[in-house]
Amino acid sequence: MRTKAVRIYGKDDLRLEEFELPDMQDDEILAEVISDSICMSSYKAAKQGADHKRVPDDVHLHPTIIGHEFAGIILKVGRKWQHKFAAGQKFSIQPAMNHMGTLDAPGYSYRFIGGDATHVIIPNIVMEADCLLEYQGEAFFPASLSEPMSCVIGAFHASYHVPGGTYVHEMGIKPSGRMAILAGVGPMGLGAIDYALHADRKPGVLVVTDIDEARLARAAKLFPSEHAIRQGVQLIYVNTSKLSDPVKQLRELTGQKGFDDVFVFAPVKQVVEQADAILGHDGCLNFFAGPTNPEFRAEFNFYNVHYAFTHLVGTSGGNTDDMREALRMMGEGKINPAVMITHVGGLNAVVDTTLNLPRIPGGKKLIYTHVSMPLVALDDLEKMGRTDPFYARLHELVAAQGNTWNREAEQYLLEHAPSI
Repeated sequence: MRTKAVRIYGKDDLRLEEFELPDMQDDEILAEVISDSICMSSYKAAKQGADHKRVPDDVHLHPTIIGHEFAGIILKVGRKWQHKFAAGQKFSIQPAMNHMGTLDAPGYSYRFIGGDATHVIIPNIVMEADCLLEYQGEAFFPASLSEPMSCVIGAFHASYHVPGGTYVHEMGIKPSGRMAILAGVGPMGLGAIDYALHADRKPGVLVVTDIDEARLARAAKLFPSEHAIRQGVQLIYVNTSKLSDPVKQLRELTGQKGFDDVFVFAPVKQVVEQADAILGHDGCLNFFAGPTNPEFRAEFNFYNVHYAFTHLVGTSGGNTDDMREALRMMGEGKINPAVMITHVGGLNAVVDTTLNLPRIPGGKKLIYTHVSMPLVALDDLEKMGRTDPFYARLHELVAAQGNTWNREAEQYLLEHAPSI
């Protein structure tokens, strides 16, 4: 079977190509990809090429398919896995397999599987690692976003606290505690707000900071403080660029006690040091944002480590259980990953979007792999619809759901957008 896919050959070298997939083996699965969400990690891989830990050294000779936040339909199952999977099933994949010590992952390391493709062959290792997950939802985009949501969920589970006089690490955020999410209204920050408000373990106070007033306003519209109160959480949005003394004024929101959990969603030295400065006793600084610079450093107050028992944790992706939790909460209607999405496009938009991702404003960029369509901001659909009925109808469907992407918009796009 032939596939169209975006492959990486080296630093800043991504190419949309059509090529033949090899014959599927008895321990493999042939699948059709429908949607993929572009992650900043793909940008990092594109910038670093073979220097990236997950990208093979010989990628210039044997290019791999990029994209790791994807969902689709199983087409054919090899004999080894027919007891567990069947043609016609929808699926999502946990790329961080962590299987037998390997860093290899779909979307980075493999020649015939990645999210930015029309068809892929799922290798045996994915099933062996229990990272091919059945998905039963109607729309595909939530399954694509289950991977980034699993990263958020994993970070929440990785935070910990130590009751006084013990050496017991109690995993998870402090229940009914004081939490801050710094630089927290980007796409992953919105996912964190959603999870913090709707998970079983919630903070009592949640402070979300950023320096972008428009993004703060959008977050406040998506997650108003009135809704948070109904969930038992006091939610406060703060533009720290307008504060004369951000550390002092953020600590004042806690009655000078400091925060129990502080999440850092931007790899910025000043933000990390601000997070450290607002920690309370036994406070956990959770460094969520992955830097592109391997020499990234920030100062940490070790006096407080010794006397206030502050500590630091970081995660790089979630695990399969985190993804299952994300899929379950989506299915129960507790979280809505659509709030992350600000742009949609086709497979032809992947190369430019990935290479320029930090310079494109907004949140998640969602790709439909069988579609030929430029990357379009949801906020621009109304304007584009004045001259194009296709975008006019998309705008109607998106506007009907509070300007968020939804199942009806996805179905219309898949049925009416030009094929790649």
